[in-house]
Amino acid sequence: MTTKITQKITPFLWFDDKAEEAATFYTSIFKNSKVRKNTRYDEESAEPTGRPAGSVMTVEFELEGQEFVGLNGGPTFKFTEAISFVVNCETQEEVDYFWSRLSAGGEESRCGWLKDKFGLSWQVVPTVLIEMLADKNVAKAKRVMHAMLQMDKIDIPTLRKAYDGK
Repeated sequence: MTTKITQKITPFLWFDDKAEEAATFYTSIFKNSKVRKNTRYDEESAEPTGRPAGSVMTVEFELEGQEFVGLNGGPTFKFTEAISFVVNCETQEEVDYFWSRLSAGGEESRCGWLKDKFGLSWQVVPTVLIEMLADKNVAKAKRVMHAMLQMDKIDIPTLRKAYDGK
């Protein structure tokens, strides 16, 4: 069975040797998700990379309708915070869910940012934060920004208090 690429631009993620593990991890977190296909190194392609023939070369997976490809390309390149994925959350429960799962074994940072156990950066962001920061009332937006800058995981009730001036 062949899978057809359906989106014009697909994030391509370079892992040392954990692409399949990462795809399984991510698809266990995001509900509307699946691993679609693996390709394997053959004798010819394995030799220059130092990968064993038959090992996973790429894994295609989908998270909430977004297609990704993970490559087991070796230790040459690492993820940096220069690229991250934003998870837009409607509720505090969603923020808590994604924050705890994506940061497990990884590293929490400030203002909703984290690195997962593979070193990939994520931003777990409640959609209300963006609305509050874009408010035409500059004082409200500034209070929200100040509150957010004090947080690691974003806390919606605290943002609402800042927004309301409490």
